[in-house]
Amino acid sequence: MLRKMLIYGVAAGLLAGVPLSCVTVSMSGQTMMRYGMAVGYLIMLIALSTVFVAIKRHRDADLGGVIKFWPAFALGLGISFIAGVLYVLSWEAAVALTHLDFASSYSKAMIAQQQAKGISAEALAKLTAQMEQFKIQYANPLYRLPMTFAEIFPVGVLVSLVSAGLLRNSRFLPARMTGSSLSAEQRV
Repeated sequence: MLRKMLIYGVAAGLLAGVPLSCVTVSMSGQTMMRYGMAVGYLIMLIALSTVFVAIKRHRDADLGGVIKFWPAFALGLGISFIAGVLYVLSWEAAVALTHLDFASSYSKAMIAQQQAKGISAEALAKLTAQMEQFKIQYANPLYRLPMTFAEIFPVGVLVSLVSAGLLRNSRFLPARMTGSSLSAEQRV
């Protein structure tokens, strides 16, 4: 099962990390996209669909079409963890390559967004102070790395829960019988 975690975890990590790196490199120095967060989580969800595929293939190929919830969930969590680590490494590599100051860009965008809404001077001062604190915290890898990991891992937990819940039922997308595995009576 560890081998499956590694294979599918690396696949999910690459499917999530490579687009993240490409977008970060191509958008270097530009303002954040309006729907960037939605696109990012959609990419994560697509990448983490490997959890479902891995659990189903493990159930059907290795376990004869039956898997219990906890082993399925554990497989999904392992894949999600590996994908999360690769996602963090991709982000760090892209930021290092582009010399992107994400915290400053994010802070400016948040302040501009609130100014456009017409918040009071007192609320703006409070937000500005919070954003300055965020920039200091984000510069610390002990804050930044877990924060980046926390972007993708909860999505992986959710996908693992749903996949394990669905696939524990052997009648949900049952294994297909191939011609060679059918008995003589079943082929007729």
